[in-house]
Amino acid sequence: MRCPFCGNIDTQVKDSRPAEDHVSIRRRRFCPACGGRFTTYERVQLRDLVVIKTNGKREDFDRDKLERSIRISMQKRPIEPERIDQMISGIVRRLESMGETDIASKQIGEIVMEALARIDTVAYVRFASVYKNFQAADDFEDFVHELRPPVSPSEE
Repeated sequence: MRCPFCGNIDTQVKDSRPAEDHVSIRRRRFCPACGGRFTTYERVQLRDLVVIKTNGKREDFDRDKLERSIRISMQKRPIEPERIDQMISGIVRRLESMGETDIASKQIGEIVMEALARIDTVAYVRFASVYKNFQAADDFEDFVHELRPPVSPSEE
């Protein structure tokens, strides 16, 4: 692993342990050249995934990009970080176990929305607003209206 401080390629692992999500390994590293210390995380990757965008463009799947978008939708919500990490790991495992290396971005978005809907409806609506490209307040209103069960006349 290359040192992020000086670029030395001979760094040493000082400590390894399972990360909090138990699907990755946290490694504490030391660079003998500059004395720098840094942490890396190692995850199992079953296959290289390629995302096919709606415009047909292909790009490598980026777990960090998925994590950033989910964390943005979860900002200031009362959800434990470990729960978010577990959800992200579950989504990635689901994508890798689908048997396909090419996955449509729309399919990824649907899987993320399904996972968010189970955890937090506010995060679900936030993510949907970007994913479905809401343009006006009416778009939010229509979407939220679909989430609510219909009210019977006797309840009004």
